[in-house]
Amino acid sequence: MLFSTAKHWKIKELMKEVLLRKSYKTFRKWRLFVQKKISQVTMPEYTIFSIYAIVIGIIVGLAAVSFHTAIHLFNTYFFEKSTEGLYFLGAGAVIFLPAVGMFIQSMMIKFAPETAAKRGVGEVIKSVALRGGYIPFRTTLFHFIAPVICIGSGGTVGPEGPAAQLGGGVSSKFANLIGLSDSRRRVFTAAGSGAAISAIFNTPLGGIFFALEVVLMNDFHAPTFTALILASVTASAISRILLGDSSVFIFDSPGFTEYEQLYLFIILGLAAGILSVFFVRYSHYTSTLFKDNFLKKYPRWLVMTFIGLVVGVCGYFYSEVFGIGYIAINSILANQLTVSVVAVLLVMKFFLVPLMLNSGGFGGVFAPSLFIGACLGFIYAFALNHFFGFEVQSTTYILVAMGAVLGGINSIPLSSILIIFEMTKDYSYILPLMLAVIISTTLVQLLEKSSIHLKHLEDEGFKLSQGRDAGILRKILVKDVMRNDIVLIPENTSLPKLISQLIESPHGTFYIVNKEEVIVGRITENDLRPIITEYENLVDVIVARDIAKPDVNTVNEQYDLEQVLKLFGHEDIDQLPVVSVSEKNKILGTIWKQDIISAYNRESLKHNLADGLARELQTIEKGNKSRVAEGYSIIERTTKTSFVGKTLLQLRLRNRYGLEVLMIRKASSFLDESDSGKLVTPDPNYVIQRGDKLVLFGADEKVEETSNWQ
Repeated sequence: MLFSTAKHWKIKELMKEVLLRKSYKTFRKWRLFVQKKISQVTMPEYTIFSIYAIVIGIIVGLAAVSFHTAIHLFNTYFFEKSTEGLYFLGAGAVIFLPAVGMFIQSMMIKFAPETAAKRGVGEVIKSVALRGGYIPFRTTLFHFIAPVICIGSGGTVGPEGPAAQLGGGVSSKFANLIGLSDSRRRVFTAAGSGAAISAIFNTPLGGIFFALEVVLMNDFHAPTFTALILASVTASAISRILLGDSSVFIFDSPGFTEYEQLYLFIILGLAAGILSVFFVRYSHYTSTLFKDNFLKKYPRWLVMTFIGLVVGVCGYFYSEVFGIGYIAINSILANQLTVSVVAVLLVMKFFLVPLMLNSGGFGGVFAPSLFIGACLGFIYAFALNHFFGFEVQSTTYILVAMGAVLGGINSIPLSSILIIFEMTKDYSYILPLMLAVIISTTLVQLLEKSSIHLKHLEDEGFKLSQGRDAGILRKILVKDVMRNDIVLIPENTSLPKLISQLIESPHGTFYIVNKEEVIVGRITENDLRPIITEYENLVDVIVARDIAKPDVNTVNEQYDLEQVLKLFGHEDIDQLPVVSVSEKNKILGTIWKQDIISAYNRESLKHNLADGLARELQTIEKGNKSRVAEGYSIIERTTKTSFVGKTLLQLRLRNRYGLEVLMIRKASSFLDESDSGKLVTPDPNYVIQRGDKLVLFGADEKVEETSNWQ
């Protein structure tokens, strides 16, 4: 009987696996069919691009509405039903609700630690900067559920960060399904993230500039801006249709006409900036404290449950601290709370948000930033009226402080200005708002050098530079573009001999070396010109060492071009000497600024070529050559056996075969949620896998030589 049951179970599992595999193959076949049909559409590229952006706006708008509704339903069910179940505790039952929510989240982290770690706006930034906008759908689904539990159970965090991740995730999945190139998927992932912010706040302009400032790190291109606009406006329209057209904040707008009091907003901007700096530093401190101390000594479930209890105790006495905090902000705007209560709420929010997020809770800092800003503005207006004899409207200062703290903590000046401006719909606020926000964000940037999101990424070991340009330069090494010729002159060379070499040499820069062949200085034509005018007096007096400028920067052959370009930025020079990595004093050649620019232009052209041919590359078949220009073609080839396990940097296909790798069609694997079977733009450290197919570009004769690859 037992054997029969085991056999039945085994047959059942086998059938399930067969059905799953069949479903996957059907889905894959359908996806390829759709991609092929899309590639056959004859509409202009810009029109198709715009249609995609609108579709993404619709999808993200519906996802944001679902997220908003899920939080509301969970909050209603959790507080009402759980309180009924804990009726014997009376009002004290609310103390335990955030703890229960945190415990559930800790279990989610325990059973899916890798997925749980990919959280918030930082994950969207990483995906756009490093993975061509790719976000696994399981990550999107996980980070839909976890923040709903956190916020719905009273967690004192915001929904905007998770919403941005949700928007980016569903956009990434859509781009993946229709087979867009990495660069296009990158744009639409960012657009989806901004569209989610637009839908949450009903502020399309704020969503656009959030995507530009935070997700794309100010990497601006015209097509990108088009996608951001269309997606954000569409998502905002969907949100307004389904959730209503009213702002999340309700207030009577008194306007602002006292321009002689603008200096008060300078002080408010400084206060907001200082508070933002303290928040960023405190958040960084608690992150380190939990990571290096508490979570190593105690189980995560215990730490998170304890933090939940702390939030519950605070919420028992001050219920405004529970959840997102929009109701509390509206109470502050309506002057329904006393200044002492507002001060306590500010302190609680300031300390509890980083504790909850860094211990493992899921949520964002947008809403807490607005909450803290509202408290600051209320207290500031109260102080002006009661201690300094002013008669100011607190609403104006609350709204301006909300924008200043939002901009300071998140380093998003334009987004903050536009979000508050779109919510007030009153142009009279724009001057004090701009003044306070710019002062706040400038102060934070001067003292912190980066946003709270980038700081957390740096803690994880990710150092992201601004824009795609830096990404291109990081892929090229010095040894790929260096020149092997360099003029080395012994330090004791006489002036006549030095000038003679200058006249005979095509170079304008000489490097002075000592007896150990170590560079000790540099001489340029400009350094020699004043010497020549005094040649008769100095001919027997000075040698090369006396003229040379000391402290010459050198670079090694393994530096990337981004590092070198930064060195060029510090000095007004056109070239730098290159030394060996293994033999520190061995001089190999020079690297020129103009060569870096040329290398960037070539690599950028390759990216643009891949983008422009994205639709054709998706449908190109193995072995079929597609002509790009007279004498040049693209072709897809299965990788040689000898390539497997090596990086593109090690293979150096450009040098060995005269071919550029535009894209790689990754080897397919069953139920792998990565980019299997999808064209990706690889970086130099991409490791070739068995079954990968290379999409190659080059001269026809070079392409033909790949026909015998084995």
